Amino acid sequence: MGPEHSSARLERFLQLSAEDNWQVANCTTPANYFHILRRQIRRPFRKPLILMTPKSLLRHKLCVSTLADMGPGSKFQRIIPEVSSNMVDDKKIRRVVLCSGKVYYDLAAERDARGIKDIAIVRVEELYPFPAKPLAEQFKRYSKAEIVWCQEEPQNMGAWFYIDRRIEAALNDAGRKERPIYVGRVDAASPATGYLKRHNKEQAEIVDKALGK
Repeated sequence: MGPEHSSARLERFLQLSAEDNWQVANCTTPANYFHILRRQIRRPFRKPLILMTPKSLLRHKLCVSTLADMGPGSKFQRIIPEVSSNMVDDKKIRRVVLCSGKVYYDLAAERDARGIKDIAIVRVEELYPFPAKPLAEQFKRYSKAEIVWCQEEPQNMGAWFYIDRRIEAALNDAGRKERPIYVGRVDAASPATGYLKRHNKEQAEIVDKALGK
């Protein structure tokens, strides 16, 4: 028992993702959650929808949307680009942190607390099918920034082994020859430490490393 003692095993769903067999997503806003459910019903075909969104976001004070986010002209976002208006020019962004799920709120809160304005955070809301084109556009936008993938799970779990080569391919599509940098927990046999203090310490270290400390 302990933090993360119940694991959805995202990596196993992603290992089985092929031939457009289903959809795997991790929504970070109520609006995107609404839209992906609406899309599921409105589409003229049916495929399984795997949602990794944790129940902790139900009570997270920053996880909010407006009615306009769900109104006319709005839709599901496969990625959510940087939303802060308090950033330096795109060409001066030194790092882009890619993430999926609730770790975004830890990263954004700490970035704001430190007054960092040259690190953009891009959320990958739909992991499969992989949003290669939208990400390639982000890589072109931040052409001088290094690319980091941040996850809470150990390196041998979560999305990393699925997503690293796909990020690299999207970078190539954007005309960039480089590899993404991994930030997250080290390999582990268990998805949980079993100790809250150790979990919190590791979480703080992940955020520090993602923000370049």
